[in-house]
Amino acid sequence: MKQKKLYNVAVLGATGAVGREMIKVLAERKFPIGELRLLASARSAGKAVRYEGREVVIQEACDAAFEGMDIVLGAAENDIAKRFAPAIQAAGAVFVDNSSAFRLDPDVPLVVPEINAEDAYTHKKGIIANPNCSTIITLMALAPIARISSIETIVASTYQAVSGAGANGLTELEAQAQAYPKGEPLTANAFPHQILFNLLPRIGGIGENGYSSEEMKLQNEGRKILHLPELRVTCTCVRVPVMRSHSISATFTTKRPVSVEEARAAIAAAEGVQLVDNPNNDVYPMPLDTSDQDDVFVGRIRRDLVSENGLTLWCCGDQIRKGAATNAVQIAELLVK
Repeated sequence: MKQKKLYNVAVLGATGAVGREMIKVLAERKFPIGELRLLASARSAGKAVRYEGREVVIQEACDAAFEGMDIVLGAAENDIAKRFAPAIQAAGAVFVDNSSAFRLDPDVPLVVPEINAEDAYTHKKGIIANPNCSTIITLMALAPIARISSIETIVASTYQAVSGAGANGLTELEAQAQAYPKGEPLTANAFPHQILFNLLPRIGGIGENGYSSEEMKLQNEGRKILHLPELRVTCTCVRVPVMRSHSISATFTTKRPVSVEEARAAIAAAEGVQLVDNPNNDVYPMPLDTSDQDDVFVGRIRRDLVSENGLTLWCCGDQIRKGAATNAVQIAELLVK
């Protein structure tokens, strides 16, 4: 029997929520790893993480740490990704980066494997970018319909879980939930206002056009992933008191009319998507059902009452897994194929 080739893989930002999930997903999907190198800041160096029944010691991220690696999965912030990208390139590894640092670089593919896998092989800099989490979840729901007729406009509202803001977001919602029944003050640090029993209609900095940086990602990244440079998107991003999994309401128009029945059939047949659409019996996508798994659930599919060529749907997906870690590992799988 031919021996399976093994690859040396590093995780940059291995101690964060996405980094930890990447390690978990690599094991779940039985990625062919020779050496797993976990990289983080100096304060995490020396700690150990269990992988496949053994202890892997975390190393401090430095330029020399990427030598001998074939693939580097990036789970760090923009500045860290930019700081180490030259060293990763010099080491000859492919950098699959989850930050937004390189997403709109024309020489860097922006990939969702179920949608535009072929783009992964066009990288010129040894870098492949992982899209924004809400972009991935939304486009997973829309791409099956876009294959029937290209999408021209999207009006979306995102309902984003507190874990999208990192571990501090989770901790803050839990602390407020515990303090409320005791009549204790509800302190806000991770968010500008109380998140318990509340909604915060701003994620990211506000630009000159009045839209936040998070809201513009769906248009800017969607154009690149779907190969639709004229795609127009209006988006409102809202932080909601949900622990995990983002939800999106999307109303969109297609070049030619697509019936509800066509849309349902396309979504039901698509890889990585589940049709969950029986609202009369209270069957529809919910964050609780999509957490800690990889499929995007899609439902509430109906004809738009405003546009002749419009449809509306609701979708949910785990932003830490398919919205980040799993998508990155899937890109790595494309490389080793």
